[in-house]
Amino acid sequence: MRFLLDVRVASGALRNSPVEGDHDVLSARDGYARASDEALLAVAHRERRVLVTADKDFGELVFLLRLPHPCIVRLVGLSVSEHPEALRQLINAHGAFMRESALIVVTPKRVRIRAAP
Repeated sequence: MRFLLDVRVASGALRNSPVEGDHDVLSARDGYARASDEALLAVAHRERRVLVTADKDFGELVFLLRLPHPCIVRLVGLSVSEHPEALRQLINAHGAFMRESALIVVTPKRVRIRAAP
């Protein structure tokens, strides 16, 4: 699976975790640090990458502006050290949804998956 990590997620922890060993992981810090949310969304869509973020603005771009997008995973209420394990568990349990244009919110207690409009 291919990922684009927003600057608001623990890209260092995720890039150095077992998650990266099996997947293509690109951090927005590697050339897109100053990119707007719209630009990051376009890169993720064009390169068919799951966009991993802590920012709710991406959901707004998708639902209000109806911008084309890949799967968006929003990590909420998790510490930086919890990001890699949360993503690993998400891939194992819901990897099929991550290949679609779903919006997925991961919290310490639950995973919410919403199909895109």
